[in-house]
Amino acid sequence: MITDQGFSLFEITLQQRAAAVEALLGELLSDRSRTGEISRPPRLMAAMRHGVLNGGKRLRPFLVMESAALFGADNLAALRVAAALECIHSYSLVHDDLPAMDDDDLRRGQPTVHRKFDEAAAILAGDSLLTYAFELISDEATELAPSARLALITQLARAAGIGGMTGGQALDLEAETVKPDEEGIIRLQAMKTGALIRFACEAGAIIGNAGVKDRERLAEYGSAIGLAFQLADDLLDVTADASRMGKATGKDAAAGKATLVSLHGIDWTKRQLAGLVAQAEELLSPYGASAALLKDAARFIAERRS
Repeated sequence: MITDQGFSLFEITLQQRAAAVEALLGELLSDRSRTGEISRPPRLMAAMRHGVLNGGKRLRPFLVMESAALFGADNLAALRVAAALECIHSYSLVHDDLPAMDDDDLRRGQPTVHRKFDEAAAILAGDSLLTYAFELISDEATELAPSARLALITQLARAAGIGGMTGGQALDLEAETVKPDEEGIIRLQAMKTGALIRFACEAGAIIGNAGVKDRERLAEYGSAIGLAFQLADDLLDVTADASRMGKATGKDAAAGKATLVSLHGIDWTKRQLAGLVAQAEELLSPYGASAALLKDAARFIAERRS
């Protein structure tokens, strides 16, 4: 459905979810100390806010909230879990941009945290966002059963840790010197990029107290769109310009980094993306019209231009 302003319902909902998450994060990352804290150093808080409140589509929070809505979950609890996930995602970007990692000067068209402040501030801001995410979920203000909060903490730790995102980043750094084969590239990308997206989708099922089969189905949907996200990202690195992306492009090729795009080409990648969208839609078919926005999300991810 397209509105009079030319926006689809998906685009409007994505913007609304993003605004709600940003508002909550702005409140949570204020300089005002919370109960149990001694103080919040203003410069550290400013660095954290710069790393988080800098725009972006907030796709992962959207996936948490829409997946939770699929099971009639409490919206405020889903919002807090979404904000926690965005803290993890933002921490990963702050650290990935550091000179020892991907060495980027721009993020979403703005100076990266270590350029705006310094490397020490960026490291500490990332550390703080990582730990704060788990506090947000464990806090009783996230009104879920203790078992649900524990499940979310466990799954998020696995998605963000050695068997997920940070392990994938380690493999990505190794890939600059030892080129992985196709299987290695898929594994790397499923960990570095896909793990948090998979968590976002499964988290909604956990928040909604869904059964095991629904959790598995949403997790599988998350894996499909996670791979699509990385394929689209690698395609944009080849075809888009830096001004559109808000960050440097062409870095994979310059570093000699192997990607599925470099192995198989642009046309093959586009066919794979279409297949992943079809897979995602098939996984959501049991939920009927209730899953329309999640189906739209799969197409948006595969067809994105920035």
